[in-house]
Amino acid sequence: MSKEQQLKDKILEATKNSDIASLYVLEQQVQDNFDEQTAQGFYANILDIALERLTDTLEAHRVMDMNEVQDFATLRALYEYGMEHYHAGKISDASALFEVLSGLSNDKKFSDALKFHWIASKEGLSLDDFLENIADLDATGEAGTFYISCFSKKAQKLIDNKKD
Repeated sequence: MSKEQQLKDKILEATKNSDIASLYVLEQQVQDNFDEQTAQGFYANILDIALERLTDTLEAHRVMDMNEVQDFATLRALYEYGMEHYHAGKISDASALFEVLSGLSNDKKFSDALKFHWIASKEGLSLDDFLENIADLDATGEAGTFYISCFSKKAQKLIDNKKD
């Protein structure tokens, strides 16, 4: 059996088990072995599973646990989806997803960070302006989070203005 077929089998098994974490482990291999279209299908699978898990979580009236690997991977997938919308200029869609995500996790730092995303996008701030004026990308890089987790002093002003 070829390496490519073995990888496809691993992806199929992880997808059948709704195992987003395992799919993320296979991500680099997908990038290295498949064309762009196949890779996009791979990410679509992750998103489909994440949206199912989101629905299940909301219906169960629970929050996701950032220390539980599947919840962590689900939050990552949904965050990336929100950022894709933001990047594509679908600011209201991004804002709605950031609002949901801000209340979906038991992790206060994640929830607080997503509130900055939500308010900035709700106020119509472009992604470029958000990255340039609100986010602190250097500090986020040092923090090692999958999401933008550190913000400039201007960010707090945005929150304070929103409360008024």
